[in-house]
Amino acid sequence: MINAPKYSAAGVPSKDAFVLPSDLFDGTVNEAVLHQAVKTYLGNQRQGTHKVKTRAEVSGGNQKPWKQKGTGRARQGTTRAAQWRGGGVVFGPSPRDYRTDIPKKVRQLARRSGFNAKAREGNLHVIEALSFEAPKTSRMLELVEKLGLTGKRVLVLTAGAKPNVYLSGRNVQRLEVLPFAEATAYDLLLAEALVVEADALSTKEGA
Repeated sequence: MINAPKYSAAGVPSKDAFVLPSDLFDGTVNEAVLHQAVKTYLGNQRQGTHKVKTRAEVSGGNQKPWKQKGTGRARQGTTRAAQWRGGGVVFGPSPRDYRTDIPKKVRQLARRSGFNAKAREGNLHVIEALSFEAPKTSRMLELVEKLGLTGKRVLVLTAGAKPNVYLSGRNVQRLEVLPFAEATAYDLLLAEALVVEADALSTKEGA
C-alpha cells in the first residue's frame, strides 16, 4: 500500500493520506522500459529535415580543373569533390523519418513506472477536483505556493479535459496542465512534482 499527501482544492493539507490504487502503484520502477519509452518519445519529436548537398547536387565543376598530367599538382576531376571549397559533403545527413513505436503494454508499463518513481520520491500530491469558473493565473500560482512547489517543474494532471484549469496554468513558468490520460512517461519524468486530481486516480484513465 502506497500513500500520498492529499490536499483540498484550495491547497489545504488533509489529515488523512490518500491511498493510491494498487493496480497502478505497485512500487515497481522498470528503468529499462522507462529509458526505451523516453528514447522513443524524443525520437518521434524529431523533424528529420536535415539536409546537405552531395557532389551531385552542388553547382559548377562540370569541367576538369586542369589536365591530368604535367602540372606538378595532384590530379583533380571536378571542383564538386569534397576536398574543394564549396564542394559536396561526403556521408552527410539527408531527410529521414526517426519515428518508431513501442508495444502498447510496454508504453503502459513505462507510464506506471513513472508514477511509481514519483510516488517513491514523495513528489506525488493528490488534490481534490479543481473547479475554475474562469481562467485565473493568480489562483493557480496561489495553489502552487500553498502546496510548497514554488520554483519546481510541476505537472498538474486533471480528470479529463478542463479548459479553465489549463488556461490558468498556461502562462505559469515551469508548470504544465494535462489530462491524466494524456500524460506520457516522458512528461512524468520531466516534472519534479506531480499534482493529480483524486477523481483521475479513482477512474485511472488511460492507466
